[in-house]
Amino acid sequence: MTEPSTLPYRPNVGALLFNRQGMVLVARRTDMPGAGGPPDQGVWQCPQGGIDEGETPETAVLRELGEEIGTTAARLIAAYPEWLSYDLPAHLIGKALGGRYRGQRQKWFALRFTGQDADIRLDTHQPAEFDLWKWVSLTQLPQLNVGIKKDIYTRLATYFAPYATAA
Repeated sequence: MTEPSTLPYRPNVGALLFNRQGMVLVARRTDMPGAGGPPDQGVWQCPQGGIDEGETPETAVLRELGEEIGTTAARLIAAYPEWLSYDLPAHLIGKALGGRYRGQRQKWFALRFTGQDADIRLDTHQPAEFDLWKWVSLTQLPQLNVGIKKDIYTRLATYFAPYATAA
């Protein structure tokens, strides 16, 4: 078993994508229990992903939107002031994230969606990371089944509350 403290955190970005009504996009992961089932099941998250070598977090978050939800029709409106980290559960150490990381260190951004719902396409990345998506209120976000990221989503919901308004 790999000793978690010897592994680094993976640099990562996350996107709270707000629509014109102030709702935030969440998508259901295809690699977690409940995927493919009824819409009230599964593990939900906001788009997020790794930062490539030489890439800025701002560039990475737009690239991740394009890869995960098929659109970059968004503009940055705010950034969380610090990096947030989470650890993988013990049974995933050495397995998840290529087995090279103990968790992720994330820079989170709020973005305003400038496109139409039809621009969101989960089938542009193969294999698809998500099988469903929906708009939810920011206050509802931490109440969803968000797996091990509940504490992070709770912090984000508080900090980004001023952006959860109609634009």
